[in-house]
Amino acid sequence: MTMRITSVLTLITLFTTLSIANGFASRDTLELKSKQVYGKEAKVISYILDNNHYRKLRLNDSLSSAILDKYIKELDNNRSYFIASDLKDFEKFRFSIDDLTRNENVEPAYEIYRVFRKRYSERMDFVMNNLIHQEFDYSIDEYYETDRDKEAWATNIAELNDIWRKIIKNQSLGLKLTGKTQEEIEDVLKKRYQRFIKSVSQFTGEDVFGVYMNAITESYDPHTNYLSPKASALFTQSMSLSLEGIGAQLQTENDYTKIVRIMPGGPAEKSDLIHSNDLIIGVAQGLEGEMVDVIGWRIDEVVKLIKGPKGTTVRLSFLPSQTGVNGSSKEIKLVREKIKLEDQEAKRSTINYQSNGRNLKLGVINLPNFYMDFEEYQKGNVEYKSTTRDVKRLITELQAEGVDGIVMDLRNNGGGSLAEAIDLTGLFIKDGPVVQVRNSAGKVDVGYDDDNKVVYSGPLLVLTNRFSASASEIFAGAIQDYKRGVIVGESTFGKGTVQQVLPLKRFIVDTEEVGDLKLTFQKFYRVTGSSTQHKGVSPDIKLPSALGESQYGESANPSALPWDVIKPTPYKKVSNVGDSILSALSKSYLERSKFDTSLKQYVAETEELKKNLAQTKISLNETVRKHEMEQAERNKSANGKLDTKITSKEGVLVDELLKLNDEYLREGLLILADLVTRRIG
Repeated sequence: MTMRITSVLTLITLFTTLSIANGFASRDTLELKSKQVYGKEAKVISYILDNNHYRKLRLNDSLSSAILDKYIKELDNNRSYFIASDLKDFEKFRFSIDDLTRNENVEPAYEIYRVFRKRYSERMDFVMNNLIHQEFDYSIDEYYETDRDKEAWATNIAELNDIWRKIIKNQSLGLKLTGKTQEEIEDVLKKRYQRFIKSVSQFTGEDVFGVYMNAITESYDPHTNYLSPKASALFTQSMSLSLEGIGAQLQTENDYTKIVRIMPGGPAEKSDLIHSNDLIIGVAQGLEGEMVDVIGWRIDEVVKLIKGPKGTTVRLSFLPSQTGVNGSSKEIKLVREKIKLEDQEAKRSTINYQSNGRNLKLGVINLPNFYMDFEEYQKGNVEYKSTTRDVKRLITELQAEGVDGIVMDLRNNGGGSLAEAIDLTGLFIKDGPVVQVRNSAGKVDVGYDDDNKVVYSGPLLVLTNRFSASASEIFAGAIQDYKRGVIVGESTFGKGTVQQVLPLKRFIVDTEEVGDLKLTFQKFYRVTGSSTQHKGVSPDIKLPSALGESQYGESANPSALPWDVIKPTPYKKVSNVGDSILSALSKSYLERSKFDTSLKQYVAETEELKKNLAQTKISLNETVRKHEMEQAERNKSANGKLDTKITSKEGVLVDELLKLNDEYLREGLLILADLVTRRIG
């Protein structure tokens, strides 16, 4: 199942299961048309992409073909509305979007959307008039495939009718298994689709243009986006970290809103009640508010319900990732709050462990992101908040406590300041290059650590997972290239590009407001010349993972910039961790995996989670479905162990390695202990 990362700002997969209201044709006539300014924006964007995007691609027939496919996918990503004859009609645009765009013509966006709207209206009429009140036979053995990317386009309306019969039957059965009566099921479904109708009735011509332009920009790479005036304001707000909510990054996947990443310091992270890959199916306000069903909702509408003023309560109904779409739902309550800088600061812990008769004290520094108070730095405040300054202080404190080794925990660290990644690396090496940055013109700049002081020279382990990205990959890659420490965990995300935001008003004079273009213009490379893009950083010792590299991360996107290599820059390896040491550590880990009960259980749980994440086919037979739910509950894996929780099973802080409830960290610490006892560093 390919994961499609969805952003509120880029309006990806807006239409998965929305519905069109009958009788707003007059509104459409007024709003769902192109404006002259959209053509101007399209022409300017095409010129900037041709001349300034890192990839140096021309908007040509080949890209035109990719853009058409992408736009169709954005409108109907689960192949539930268009029929094969519609796709045949759209072929006239296959190789002309490039020329039309340069000529300020964006009519394909609206012509294709009008067909989509017609099909959508037909589907919703069929659902409301034929399916909502139907009492289904749940004894029949049949299945619904939630990921219709695997399926062919329907050849006629009759095939679409059967697809939607299964969609509604699946939703009805899900509600029935929660204990709802037939009358209650009908009421929930009626309200669900009425909300869809209301939502889509507010869709404007600007929204159509935004989806279309992002089909163009994201054909160059997934991080090059068109931001409409409204989306640009939201982007600016999110960059200021002023949004209040639960602290979770969301995406749309098929009918569900999936949690991609739990943000450090937020209510979700602090509660430890909801985790990455959980599927949100309902949102309620306060302690007594009605639980609003959000299956099939557009992502921005779900976000609106979850966000809210600081101090208010939101309740979430969700399907845990451990049991997947076949499991039972859970409900939790969270108090919204603003994520503050201090909530995302680096933090330290010490863990005790006895190895081969030797008492070891191991230090852990958890780093949620690479932060820097740039405003205070610009003011000349020498005490400005920064990652490097904080980590340096924590290392000094750990050394004063006599730690034998240190883990830098970068799990779920999505990046941040490039300067901090360079400076942080400098705490562990004498001096030298840390990263190379190549621009679209081919010029390479090298980021150096020019401070010859080493703050910590002892045994070092860097813990990564699939959501360690950008600046995290620069740091981990440099530590690995210098042979300064051991990288343990999963391959990182693979985001090795840099973006800048260009206001289109610089290039367009018009009375209408215009948007912005977020453009990829640089790429990161390691000192070896190897890119961090696409492949990420491969760990020296790989821990069990439920996340496939081809499904999660940068490589999951077809338009991602490729991995490549440039000329290496001279650097001097520290050689704290040579090949013989890595070989010995790997051998020790593999041996432990044969007899360590906790590790063997963790491997089994990870495999179960992987299976649940890949499950897209759902039985529409009530007996089978009940059995699958019961089996899923029995096989429930401890997904919380993937998070950074230095706690016992009772939830209290611990300082003994064998009591950790974080198996991922436990394995990292055992490898560090092995490194220490081999007297490295």
